[in-house]
Amino acid sequence: MDSAELLSVEYSTCDNDINFFGHEEWVSCFFVGYFMSDNKKSILKIAFLLLAVAAIAALHYLTGSEASQYYDLICRLYYLPIILGGIWFCLRGGVSIALLVSIIYAPHVMFQWGSLPSVTVEQYFEILLFNMTGLLTGFLSSKLYFQQVATEKHIQKLSESYKKLREQADLIVEIEDQLRQADRLTALGELSAGMAHEIRNPLASIRGTAEILRDAMPEDNRYAEFSQILVNEADRLNKVVEDFLSFARSESDGQSQFKPHEVLHEVLQLSQQQAKKHNIQIHWQEQDLPSAVGDEAQFKQVFLNLILNALYAMDVGGDLWIETEVSDCGKIILKFKDNGPGIPEEFLDKVFNPFFTTKSEGTGLGLAITYRIVKNHCGQISVANRPEGGAEFTIICKPADQPCGDGDGNGTENSCD
Repeated sequence: MDSAELLSVEYSTCDNDINFFGHEEWVSCFFVGYFMSDNKKSILKIAFLLLAVAAIAALHYLTGSEASQYYDLICRLYYLPIILGGIWFCLRGGVSIALLVSIIYAPHVMFQWGSLPSVTVEQYFEILLFNMTGLLTGFLSSKLYFQQVATEKHIQKLSESYKKLREQADLIVEIEDQLRQADRLTALGELSAGMAHEIRNPLASIRGTAEILRDAMPEDNRYAEFSQILVNEADRLNKVVEDFLSFARSESDGQSQFKPHEVLHEVLQLSQQQAKKHNIQIHWQEQDLPSAVGDEAQFKQVFLNLILNALYAMDVGGDLWIETEVSDCGKIILKFKDNGPGIPEEFLDKVFNPFFTTKSEGTGLGLAITYRIVKNHCGQISVANRPEGGAEFTIICKPADQPCGDGDGNGTENSCD
């Protein structure tokens, strides 16, 4: 136990208003002087007090009673080390130095002034004043010291309270952002479901008609190219509609589960050809992972979105690292790291927003769908730029043996619910 802990123990037994006659308070305040300073300073102060008392005593004994004009002045010098002892070492210091002075002063009273009874009484009263001065100075110094300790403790508590308030304020801001994101996703999901079904049927008719016109025209016809453009644009519009439907359907039943490493293995086989086309190396050390909460088909889309997003970011040439691990609390962590250009800082908090995209032909729904799927299955997803360059997406999946509870998906990466 260090000096700070000892002080806190002593303070716990001494109230702010010290009971002068209380046993516990008396003992505590008497011994608190031991811990007022560090050892080196304390030794120097004690040495100074002892030397001062010895010097005054020598001067006192060497001054005869015939030099009465100096004698009273020398006697008053004893009060200096007594007061300093009380200030430096509280009650223990004041009382100890006062007793030491009394012991040194008493023989002088008895032998030098013993023949004058009236003077002897006065000198004994001087000894009483020595002890009263040490006691009072030490007591006041102890009380002041404990008030200082109390003030420091209050300041520390206020600092801790302020820190907690800041953390709670940051948490409230984060929750508000998540609620706004959830509101946007919910509204968009409802809109997507209605619009997609209304658009898909006439879109299928338009595409079918365009194919008939294309097939009916000879290849050398100047309008054949336009009919093919019509088919391609219909396909692109149909892809947008499928994204809308995927976004609207990405709800979780809370019961399904999947094997992350098996799904990831399948997705990598699907995207291997695309990676070779872009001259990108995918690095993944396959390892068995526990089952996670989530729909297998939807998380296949999640992994595929992240891999294709990295391939597009690196364009031609690069590396994609996929790392998997299990945290201390059983959560499955998957990290997708690329060495592309990264994401501009001003866009980091927008990449999961619906319709936000930096691609010239993108719909801005890929990462929004990914975000919603992960969140709907009690998971967490985050993005950051790597110090070495490139972006890093982190997904944390809930293990299948841990039920989804309220507040899942809202913690930090290393939190254990």
